Amino acid sequence: MFENLSDRLEKSFKLLKGEGRITEVNIAETLKDIRRALLNADVNYKIAKSFTDKVKEEALGQDVLKSVKPGQMMTKIVHDELTKLMGSDASEITLSGKPAIILIAGLQGSGKTTFSGKLARLLKSKRGMQPLLVAGDVYRPAAIEQLKVLGEQVEVPVYTEDDNKDPVKIAKRAIRHAKEEGLNVVIIDTAGRLAIDEDMMNEIAAIKSAVNPSETLFVVDSMTGQDAVNTAKEFNDRLDFDGVVLTKLDGDTKGGAALSIRSVVNKPIKFMSQGEKMDALDVFHPKRMADRILGMGDIVSLVEKAQEQFDEEESKRLQKKIASNQFDFNDFISQIQQIKKMGNVKDLMGMIPGMGKALRNVDIDDDAFKGIEAIIRSMTPEERANPQLINGSRRSRIATGSGSTVQDVNRLLKQFGETKKMMSKMTGGKNKRRAMGNMFKG
Repeated sequence: MFENLSDRLEKSFKLLKGEGRITEVNIAETLKDIRRALLNADVNYKIAKSFTDKVKEEALGQDVLKSVKPGQMMTKIVHDELTKLMGSDASEITLSGKPAIILIAGLQGSGKTTFSGKLARLLKSKRGMQPLLVAGDVYRPAAIEQLKVLGEQVEVPVYTEDDNKDPVKIAKRAIRHAKEEGLNVVIIDTAGRLAIDEDMMNEIAAIKSAVNPSETLFVVDSMTGQDAVNTAKEFNDRLDFDGVVLTKLDGDTKGGAALSIRSVVNKPIKFMSQGEKMDALDVFHPKRMADRILGMGDIVSLVEKAQEQFDEEESKRLQKKIASNQFDFNDFISQIQQIKKMGNVKDLMGMIPGMGKALRNVDIDDDAFKGIEAIIRSMTPEERANPQLINGSRRSRIATGSGSTVQDVNRLLKQFGETKKMMSKMTGGKNKRRAMGNMFKG
């Protein structure tokens, strides 16, 4: 995401290369280039100009230390201003009331229904809540069916009234149903249109008035740039929503919506969504997004994803096996499964500082571990537990069974042996994972 913006900003900072200090003269071209980069990313002109004015004011007021180059100082200033532009701090969702009621609004195709399912999963799995999804789009049977499918995927009940075309009554009855069933959060998915119209706005306003939600979220397709910002303003003028959700951040996102929307509606971006998987939803952190825009990676988010998947008891068990040199292929394939649950491999690697640009044109998909898994699964249980048993004839059988070559099997066994030796010398979990990373080089 934001690849073009990242490249252009990097180019802007290079204009200061070789300068001994920041002056109004030598930053003029840099600021002009930054403004052009923002405009190219579909950021509103007034916001782009205000942004560069603030950067200029901050830069000229800085005493540049001898140990810090002007280009580095400008990078820091732009990073800080980007963070402020997007809201400074992450904003929590409000879950007051019994049940708490969350109203989802947005245009058709913005990703409201998918987000509703993702939010239900997040509240259930990470906050221990019992959600109810409500099918409030009475005009599109496909939207109701989609919500039912998503509800099954995340194991959350879905309230529907197939013969009722009154979304206000459906919402009120759904809340009553949630109370009867002991469910403590109700997520209402509403109808959208291809464009804003009066009937849609009146309908959503009527639902909000009837159910008095603790949280109203506006869902916007981040790929629509400045159009998304204009739509957000119209919705906010009528609904006074509480926060914004940016969807489709895995697409060709210029960045205009993320960088402009907070300034226009004065409401926080609360969530960011990318991909169709139900776990692909994250709280929006302005500082982390600024890190990623400027190519600094997002190590904090990467660590958080790892912590969600790596079980503490399992880690202790593995450390004992590593210490006694008993780590085997059963343990290894278990670790692969946990890594895969963290998300798209290329996205994860892009969170490592400096890796995003390096991997831009590299094709890394979710099947990155497929060859290794196939080889391990072609081993017998005895061979997985005791790799030293795998002789020449066994290697040939494993290669045939996994659709690979004997050379592939030999390479995996050699790397596994070297990794075991390295891991036995290490005690920390961090070093253990670093050693495992060597398995995928080649």
